[in-house]
Parts: sequence; C-alpha cells; structure tokens
Amino acid sequence: MVLNTAIVELDGPTGRPLIDVIRHDAGLKGTKHACREGDCGSCVVLVGEPGDGVARYRPVTSCLMPVAAAAGRHVITVEGLDTGGIGPLQQPFVDEGASQCGFCTPGFLVSLAGHLLTCSDWEVAPAFTALAGNICRCTGYASIRRATERVLGSVAERIDPEEPRFAALVREGFLPAALLEASALVRSPEATAGHGAGDRPVAGGTDLYVQRPDDFAHRHVALVDTSRGDIRLEGDEIVLSGRTTAEDLKRSEILAAELGDMVRPMDLMGSLPIRERATVAGNLVNASPIGDMTIILLALDAGLELVGGRGRRRVALRRFFLGYKTMDLAPDELVESIRIRRRPGRLFNFEKVSKRTTLDIASVNSAVSLVVENGVIVAAGLSAGGVAPVPLALVETERLLLGRAPDAATAWAAARCAAREATPIDDVRGSAEYKRLLLRQLVLGHFQRLFGLGAELVEAAS
Repeated sequence: MVLNTAIVELDGPTGRPLIDVIRHDAGLKGTKHACREGDCGSCVVLVGEPGDGVARYRPVTSCLMPVAAAAGRHVITVEGLDTGGIGPLQQPFVDEGASQCGFCTPGFLVSLAGHLLTCSDWEVAPAFTALAGNICRCTGYASIRRATERVLGSVAERIDPEEPRFAALVREGFLPAALLEASALVRSPEATAGHGAGDRPVAGGTDLYVQRPDDFAHRHVALVDTSRGDIRLEGDEIVLSGRTTAEDLKRSEILAAELGDMVRPMDLMGSLPIRERATVAGNLVNASPIGDMTIILLALDAGLELVGGRGRRRVALRRFFLGYKTMDLAPDELVESIRIRRRPGRLFNFEKVSKRTTLDIASVNSAVSLVVENGVIVAAGLSAGGVAPVPLALVETERLLLGRAPDAATAWAAARCAAREATPIDDVRGSAEYKRLLLRQLVLGHFQRLFGLGAELVEAAS
C-alpha cells in the first residue's frame, strides 16, 4: 500500500486491523483508537482505490478494516494532510475553537477532506452528513459546524466543482502536493484473495471485527473486494452481488428507479465510513433480527444465490433464517448474490426507530413494498425487525392488505394485525409492549409516507 506518500510493504497476518499497522508499525499516532467498533470516527482514514484515470477516495474506519484491503491502495491519515503548517482546512477549526481535548479532531479533518475530494457541490448539509460518523465529547458540535461551514465557504470561493478535484485542492493549499503524486501509485492489487484454504473470508468486516476480533487479527484472511460491488439488471430481476455495500445501495440509479430515492433509508443505517464497507451479504449472514438491509430485502421478497461445497443453489430469503442467529447456510457457503424481482409501479418505504435518530441499532424497523392497481393493493411485502427471534415477514398482514384500498382504514387494520403477529421480548431496547406499539406506528408511517395520509389516520383511530 501507499501510506500517505510512502510505499509500505508488510509481512504478517493479513487480517490485522489497519489501525494497528498505522499506529504501531508506521508510528503515525494521529489516527486514534477508542471504541474499536467503528462508532466514534477517531480512526477514520481515507482509502484511495483505482478509478477511471483517478483514484476514488472513501473514508473508512481503520479499526474494522483488514490490512489486506489496503493492498495497492492509497491510505491517507491526518499526518498526510500536513501542508507544512496550519492550512485552510485546519485554520477554521483553530479559529472556531473546534478542538478542545483534540482526540476527535484528526477524524473530523480526515472525513472533511474526504468529502471535499468526492462531493458534487459545496452545500453544507451533505458535509454534515459526511461528518456524522465522527463523535466529539467536548465541543457540543456548534463550533465544528461553524468550522465546516467556513471551510466550505473558502473552497467555494476558490474552486469550481467541475475542476479536477484533487489537483484543485492541492493548488489552493487544502492538500499537500505530495499526496497528489502518491495517488498516481494506486493500482489494482494482483492478489488479495488470501493465503490458503483455511483463511477466513472477509468483505467489509464491520460486524466480524466487532464481534470476533481475535478470530481475524492474528491470521490471514481471504479478502472479498468491496470496492467492486455490482448492481445490475438481468431480465426482470435486479441482482446485487454479495459484496455490494450499503453506500452502493444508496447511490444506485437502478435501485432508485425501482424503489425511489434510497438516500433517506440508507442514511439511517450507519455513518458514511461504515456504509462504505458494510456489505449486503454481511448484513444477511450476521443474522441479526434487526439488520436494516435484511429487513429491506425481506419486504422485497428477495432470493439468495449461495455458492459452496454443494455447488450453487438458491434459497428464498424468507426461508433462510431458521431461528435466532441460525441460517440455511453451510459452513463452506457464501452468499454470492441477491435477486429482487422487479415490479412495475412498486411503492417502497423503510422506517426505523432507535434511541438515536441515526447511526444506531434499531429498536424496531420495518419495510414495505406495495403494488396498487385500479385503486386496490394487488401485491404486498411487509417486514419488521426487533419483534421476533428472526427478521420477520408479516405474512398475515400481507394477506390482509391484498384487495384493499390504501386508505386510513386499511392502514389501521394492517397496523393492528402486524402488532398481533409480532412476538417481541423485553430487552435493553424496550419492553415487548413498547415494541408492539412502535411496529404499529411504523406501519401507519408507511401509509402516511406513501399515500400522504395524515389527518385521515387520526380520524380513523377515533
């Protein structure tokens, strides 16, 4: 890999977290570690991957990324942003007092630099979204927001968004020239597929490195390249490769054409550095009863294509989960792809309630897919998470919806039926009664968002 401006060659376990190589092998202490779960953003680095003539940079949490995933890539840490002094990227943070203890500051600067490299305009709101994965415990964020606005204002005065971005940021002193030279060294690695049959396959690692870090940190891994996620059309199906990331789903024009704007649903699922590596297949095989991508795919009645010792086989997602954290998946099988049947006129929505509005595990989540013809519902998919031992397809409620008009009476009937279907338990995310109430409200929320129902729902409740 290229680490800032130097080519680095490493021996040792390829499953080792990238943060340990940065801090301990390279001695670059600006990249911090705190949570080791990808939640705090203190370990964020930029990873440049081969693109169409220019490297594409993504912010990632280096505590959850195997060093093998950096092979042939350009890794930029906060030290790599040094232009020889406090430059126009850093100065607003100084002027606004946006660094107190300073522990979080490197992550904010790296994430903001990544946003400047990839954004399509200089609007403030997307920049705040890009920084959502960085947590500060000192400043209250107001000073950080002001500093970010000042950086964007400064960039807007000097750089046209249509210019070659990296070169323009170097010209105006936001990034050092040596980084641009180093970016030319980025190449596709010839071999990152692992070292032997016993190597653990890893794609994003955003669950594995949290739940079982010792299983990977001291051994080789068989790397699945998440920079090559694929979403394509095959006949009447949309096909997602298993290594497709959450951010790929957000950006996909194919999915947007079928399901509508995916920005809001995907922004609820995690920070940008997590979405850039968290894969669809990983979310499925984690088998969490509240996996966000799983709940979406369940409502869409997706099918899985599995590959392993038994060859290639297909299984419906609705038959994939056999019990809590158990699946119809052999130890040597991988989820190669996910298939979604296209439905003309499909209406889709995803809702989620968590203790934090964003970047949190759901207390209850739900997705719906409806097709309405001649004023009645002719096809329905409805799912919920956090209300059963497995991701739950609400089949009784789906049957209830068929042949009915999408009005307030139907919404309330569906909401009450879904609450009866659920079998939640009391846990740290709420009581069983609370979760049934949440599910009822989320089903009503689907109808409110898809059909504009508001006052009608209130009247129908009385």
